[in-house]
Amino acid sequence: MMTGQTSQVWEVVETSSGRHFALKLLLPENTRSPEHRRFLFHEGEVGLQLHHQNIIRVLRLVRDRVNPYIVMEFFPSTNLKLRLMRKNPLVQEKAYEIIEQTAKGLAAMHDHGWIHRDVKPDNILVNSSGEVRIIDFALAQRIRKGSLLSWLFRSRSTMGTRSYMSPEQIRGEPLDERADLYSFGITMYELLTGRPPFRGLNPGDLLHRHLTEIPQSPRVLNPEVTEECANLILRMLAKKKTDRPRDFHEFLAAFRNMRVFKTAPAETKRSQE
Repeated sequence: MMTGQTSQVWEVVETSSGRHFALKLLLPENTRSPEHRRFLFHEGEVGLQLHHQNIIRVLRLVRDRVNPYIVMEFFPSTNLKLRLMRKNPLVQEKAYEIIEQTAKGLAAMHDHGWIHRDVKPDNILVNSSGEVRIIDFALAQRIRKGSLLSWLFRSRSTMGTRSYMSPEQIRGEPLDERADLYSFGITMYELLTGRPPFRGLNPGDLLHRHLTEIPQSPRVLNPEVTEECANLILRMLAKKKTDRPRDFHEFLAAFRNMRVFKTAPAETKRSQE
């Protein structure tokens, strides 16, 4: 069982087939909360629309009055945040594959018309073989093209995780694929250096740094990172979204032509999208 701030995930077995699944349900104290129920239902609804090998498969959403839940594929793994905290060597050995698979999953999510809005190591599952699944679609938002519609649906509140939020997300501005690209750039930076690029004295200071501070190159913290990879990450962290890659397809086209490390630990044959 895994327990989060508002929910928990159990491994369950279907008695008729012996198949294993993951069951996500709200913590007992949250089952009557309209807000928590809304987020769980939204996560299930979005997940049911997404079909990609690097996105966790949502199989069923049950809107039970007493105890609603989501049934998902069972994917034995640990999230990337825990692997980084434990300095798991798999992270360095499979860095290229982890980055590429996550980018492919996010590209597929965007192609389905959704922005994740909470891309971070905690929401990237990595198993012992280096396979990836993106999880948690509670904050996912429809991509809205066109300036009028975008401003009509301008967010009135700032939602996300402070260490990974793009400047436009902090300001509550209309979002597109490039908001997730920024968050993924923060994630890549942490994956390759062991820490995110911005640290604040308090939550407000941290958000201010996202808006104003120019990050130092990942190579300052890890000289083994190649210059081209470091430059791509810094481009993803541009304050203006127009200075970032256009989308994850553009990112992947650039990423597949470079190495992550000067002397890669165990970079395997690069897969195709």
